[in-house]
Amino acid sequence: MDDVAWKVIPSPYVDSACDRILNALRQHGQLKAALFAVGQAVDNDEGRTILDAWNRDGHMLGNHTWSHKNYNSAETAWFEQDILRNETFLKAWPNYRKFFRFPVLKEGKTAEKRDAMRSFLAEHGYRNGHVTIDASDWYYDQRLRERLAAEPGFDVARYREPYLNHLWDRATYYDGLTRKVLGRSVPHTLLVHYNLINSLFLGEALSMFRKRGWNLIAAQQAYEDVIFTRQPKTAPAGESLVWALAKETGKFDAILRYPGEDDVYEKPILDRLGL
Repeated sequence: MDDVAWKVIPSPYVDSACDRILNALRQHGQLKAALFAVGQAVDNDEGRTILDAWNRDGHMLGNHTWSHKNYNSAETAWFEQDILRNETFLKAWPNYRKFFRFPVLKEGKTAEKRDAMRSFLAEHGYRNGHVTIDASDWYYDQRLRERLAAEPGFDVARYREPYLNHLWDRATYYDGLTRKVLGRSVPHTLLVHYNLINSLFLGEALSMFRKRGWNLIAAQQAYEDVIFTRQPKTAPAGESLVWALAKETGKFDAILRYPGEDDVYEKPILDRLGL
């Protein structure tokens, strides 16, 4: 789970968002997630309270930069300092671990820039907090918040089924791609964000996966799989790790799109549903 952009969660949902997300995880066998926090989003009383709660529940905290700038458009030296600034802040919490996730999963436009950051992360003891299943929960959340701003009485439950369908569609796509590329499935890591839509429906999303035969495991357990040590030689670098491994082979271009996930793919669906 990324960002912790709690400030954009509208009233009256913001006050209960953290408890709702953590309760969703507790209700699934005390499932332990990874929260990749943006420093500037949590360098405040409410942000610290959120990190305290996640830390107390035993979830891993990871580094998602201080400023959430896209590495593709940032200077490498500046980006390195942004990571270190966030580390200085986050290491105050005992469950902070040296896992780093690139904002919007962009890891460098060129091979030179990609490799410079890989060297920096290795030098500072970081592992890449890869996702294998990318998704656009952020866009569903954005659309929902815009609708609530325009229509405060809007029934948020109308987003439940479309959102769950989106997560399932992306999960089955990336799992299928994984089996094509590696000849096996892997312990998947699903990209979602600390936002309104997950405060509403994360528990139901987890139940959906479980009911459909998926096992839910801790984030740190997932990262023990050897797939997370892979470093695809793609440029531009990034996207889902599975996407990048498929791209690296040159064999799957017919079923890959770039970027892997974005609002342009989801907008027609939500428009058609009147959402």
